[in-house]
Amino acid sequence: MKTIIILGDGMADYPIAELQGRTPLMVAHKPWMDLIARQGRSGLFRTIEPDMATGSAVANLTVLGYDPRTDFQGRGVLEAASLGVSLEPDELALRVNLIGVEDGRIKSHSSGHISNEEAHELIAFLQERFKSYPLRLVPGLSYRHLLVLPEGSPEVVCAPPHDHLDTPISTLLVKAKVPAAQPVADLLNELILESGKLLADHPVNQARRKSGKLAANYLWPWSPGKKPRMKTFQEKYGIRGAVISAVDLIKGIAIFAGMTVIPVQGATGLYDTNYEGKAAAALAALRDHDLVYVHVEAPDEAGHEKNLPLKIQCIEALDRRLIGPILEGIAGKEADTVVALLPDHATPIVHGAHTRDPIPVAIRDPRAAADTVQNYDEVSVQAGSLGLLSGSQFIETVLGIART
Repeated sequence: MKTIIILGDGMADYPIAELQGRTPLMVAHKPWMDLIARQGRSGLFRTIEPDMATGSAVANLTVLGYDPRTDFQGRGVLEAASLGVSLEPDELALRVNLIGVEDGRIKSHSSGHISNEEAHELIAFLQERFKSYPLRLVPGLSYRHLLVLPEGSPEVVCAPPHDHLDTPISTLLVKAKVPAAQPVADLLNELILESGKLLADHPVNQARRKSGKLAANYLWPWSPGKKPRMKTFQEKYGIRGAVISAVDLIKGIAIFAGMTVIPVQGATGLYDTNYEGKAAAALAALRDHDLVYVHVEAPDEAGHEKNLPLKIQCIEALDRRLIGPILEGIAGKEADTVVALLPDHATPIVHGAHTRDPIPVAIRDPRAAADTVQNYDEVSVQAGSLGLLSGSQFIETVLGIART
């Protein structure tokens, strides 16, 4: 049995007054998503438990059947793996964003989705200026980068910038959870404040302001951790998996899980990503893999921007340009292919941050009879036969290990 999991990052939402109390999934034109629901079984899935951080790493690990309490050691280490950075056991890795700050408040977690070229110039500049500090800055994609410290405790509280838009940075500085972590907190806060001074009048930011763009004027570290130890996906489930994503976090999870990372030219992590290329790559990967995990970041970024029209546009593009071609590509092979559809978490437009709300799931499985659900959205799936899934129940249901 072959399996395709299609994940629209952050596409779940809350009822919105502007949409007459409906969600973006409820108003979007998405016939292929609805077809999966109509031909399969639906329900809700709690991907983030009440005591866990509302991050994509926690949610995606849960989707793949891992326990984030033991297998999640910080987002930085996952992105390090994706960037090909080998970590020593004592090294501390953190994700670091180039953010846009105005009047002392975070205006954008992505500096308005700064280009790779601009971001790499700023990161190289900061690495040179911070060469006397015990650290490494590694450039990534757009606003997403990596900070590595040679040692130090990960027991610090760092604020994910995408969850704190319009918040004064003075209230978000790093705090130590334990006395042993105070040196790390002090160093990170020094980097934050010093980066603000160094980047304020950098030529890249002068040019951005001149063209009406938001300056990328602060370095913002978060999600610290050390190298994790986790079983591979094949060790856990006895199958060979592949992952298709533009996001280093997801690629890092795949690497630690021993899954094949399949690159797609033009995959950006934004609304302009190469949907068709991802669909074609997924179909090709299905030939020599048992499971293909297709991750699309675009709806989540639209949610963080609180851009309702763009979020609906991203959902419709995912449906028309990726899900449709995948379902057409496996036509005639439905008896041998499971197709699952879900987000990893909700990113409601109303506040632009992740939430822990259970998310809608639809699974088309030739081994199981369809239920009565006709549409794929947050409300319709509640009548589905899957009920409320949690922990490893989703992946076990998809793989036929456990049935509901």
